[in-house]
Amino acid sequence: MVFSSPVFLFFYLPISLALYFAVPLKWRNLVLLAVSLLFYGWGEGIYVLIMLLSTAIDYTHGILVEKYRHEDKKARWFVAQSVIFNLLILGFFKYYNFFAANLSLIPGLALPDLNVHLPIGVSFYTFQTMSYTIDVYRKDAPVQRNVVAFGTFVTMFPQLIAGPIVKYKQVALDLNSRRSTAEGFARGTLRFTVGLAKKVLLANAVGVLWETQLAAQSAGTLTAAGGWLGLAAFSLQIYFDFSGYSDMAIGLGYIFGFHFPENFDHPYLAKSVTEFWRRWHMSLTGWFREYVYIPLGGNRGGTWKTLRNILIVWTLTGIWHGASWNFLLWGEYFAAWLILEKYVLGGALSRAPVTVQRMYTLIIAAVGWGLFAIEDLDRCAAYLKICFGGGMLWSAGDGYFLRSYGLTLVILALASTTLGLRLWARLPERARQIAAPLLMLVGLTVCTAYLVDNSYNPFLYFRF
Repeated sequence: MVFSSPVFLFFYLPISLALYFAVPLKWRNLVLLAVSLLFYGWGEGIYVLIMLLSTAIDYTHGILVEKYRHEDKKARWFVAQSVIFNLLILGFFKYYNFFAANLSLIPGLALPDLNVHLPIGVSFYTFQTMSYTIDVYRKDAPVQRNVVAFGTFVTMFPQLIAGPIVKYKQVALDLNSRRSTAEGFARGTLRFTVGLAKKVLLANAVGVLWETQLAAQSAGTLTAAGGWLGLAAFSLQIYFDFSGYSDMAIGLGYIFGFHFPENFDHPYLAKSVTEFWRRWHMSLTGWFREYVYIPLGGNRGGTWKTLRNILIVWTLTGIWHGASWNFLLWGEYFAAWLILEKYVLGGALSRAPVTVQRMYTLIIAAVGWGLFAIEDLDRCAAYLKICFGGGMLWSAGDGYFLRSYGLTLVILALASTTLGLRLWARLPERARQIAAPLLMLVGLTVCTAYLVDNSYNPFLYFRF
């Protein structure tokens, strides 16, 4: 079940909200836990047991870490057990098929094909539960002794399947005592509607252009112009798809009384690759910085250790996204650019005109999304080769696509900037109060009509 579906919008969500607000405050965690398990079980069935097992392990290990805090060796061992268990879950379900297929290419070595199914959201909830025991050990988060409250944290449906990655310490107070206010409900509903419109009206609209250019490549008719049109389309699609989902999750959090971290900050306005990754999927980059990069030493151990740490973090970031060689290459690609900016390009880039800085960043990001989107490396290389002049530069079909999608691309490009927020902020308070509910009603109506009429409704981050 995805947020941008009629079943969620008109069946699951209204019933969940009615149940949640019908019970006293002390029972709301239990209701949220129950409806979240239903939400996950709707699409995953028996794999909900894996999530419950992860919840039980980390709940008990958090208590054990706190109990044996005075015996540091024991406490560290319980933290290690939690981390190892979560990594084993993630490793088996996400990477077994990949390693089995590749190792079986070695003569004399044949691993059984178990056809392991990847549980939805496993990359997100394992990271969340793993960070809990680490934070309890560091005294960055209080231990949670209420199993219902902890289960609510792990299974909370607004951010369960695609983030943002929420650390326990970020919602610890909300879990134990939160207030659902009319202001929070209104703010959350507006944020949810904005996210839904991003996903349904913007991401889906431009995604067809990307699929069309992939089809052109398969047919042998892709040109350089078409290739770059496709990369621009996918860059905008994945941004509005994922940031739209994050907006919906954050909005639902407000409705239920939670405050989730922001996940995107207009990344296509970045003036460097380094800045881009401070603005894109901020909860993931923050997680790797706090639990991997800094513990490895960050940039404090000299040049070679800093290079090592960047490569480790971006290798892990790549394979976190998927068990495929293209994701590993994608991670190394961005690691290379981050290293170049840190040690070679930084000074010259900072002195360049802002327009040059942003164009440089957009081109690097677009090529990176090509690596991300096309899993077959030979096909990916062929696509990028055409983009850089390894084929026809232009065809009459490109003119057709520009006429058909030109306005859409301009609208999405403008929507990826802060222009809309700045225009909204200029309106008088009274005008915003009147316009907000009207825009929400129009947005929900148009999105519903689109969902009913159109079968193209992919969710790109569902597979992670």
